[in-house]
Amino acid sequence: MGEDASQSVEVVIANQFEMIDLVQSVLDDLSELVDFDEETVHWMGMAVREALNNAIKHGNKLDPAKQVRIRFDVGPEALEIKVRDEGHGFDTSSLPDPTEPANLLKPSGRGIFYMRKFMDRVEFTTKKGKGTEVHLVKKRPVSGA
Repeated sequence: MGEDASQSVEVVIANQFEMIDLVQSVLDDLSELVDFDEETVHWMGMAVREALNNAIKHGNKLDPAKQVRIRFDVGPEALEIKVRDEGHGFDTSSLPDPTEPANLLKPSGRGIFYMRKFMDRVEFTTKKGKGTEVHLVKKRPVSGA
């Protein structure tokens, strides 16, 4: 792939947790094109899995009639991943902080925290009644460093 080349892959999956491994395989293959190291690929995979879990469980409310769309854009500067559900949307500002003492032992509420920790940029776009899109960005490694 040339320096300025950009490649995109879009995957549409059934609203089932079992489909997450398929998306992980696509991420693993694309990560090789970008020369991410094994540790970076692992943490990116965790972030994408969290986004998919949220889309299936919270966005689409486990509705088997709904789908999740995942778009991977491999560009000269970054790998960008967009995960979009078909739910009603939500307000990210209302989420509790999982690092607060009262939330430390709670088994849920860490997904978005992990996404922000493992990726260089995380943005949410919510359109009421039209779902939520999570935009995850991981900058490409600097070659020759």
